[in-house]
Amino acid sequence: MSRIIILDSGVLSLVTKPNKKALEDRAAARWAVDLLAAGHRIVVPAIADYEVRRELVRSGSTRSILALDTWNDAEPGRFLDLTSGDLRLACQLWARARNAGTPTADPKALDGDVLIAAQALNLDLSRSDFIVATTNVAHLSLFVPADRWTNITP
Repeated sequence: MSRIIILDSGVLSLVTKPNKKALEDRAAARWAVDLLAAGHRIVVPAIADYEVRRELVRSGSTRSILALDTWNDAEPGRFLDLTSGDLRLACQLWARARNAGTPTADPKALDGDVLIAAQALNLDLSRSDFIVATTNVAHLSLFVPADRWTNITP
């Protein structure tokens, strides 16, 4: 069964590093290739791109920015634009988590996790048809199916 794998910023950073010196970077790149070969679709929420890209821009890492752009543009529909509907749903998720006493970020933070969750939910898929690949399962799993990227197998 093929699924849509939604990358959070930590996993996106690992997958798109142009210099795969670290073992984890090489493992993440191989993982992504294996998922695609098995027929899964990988998507990148706009907020995950933003979180990775802002540091690359700050540090002047043009090679890494090019690698990120190449990855995002490799397949039509891989990059998920952020919509006003995503923002509205993220507000509802954020408020629900706060009111339940389970905040996922500082009250003044943008809270990328709720934005990723909102984009995932707005794909209008069955919960069994997608999963968020992350390095922080606790926050995302409050809203959507999520698992550590190393646990998601082709």
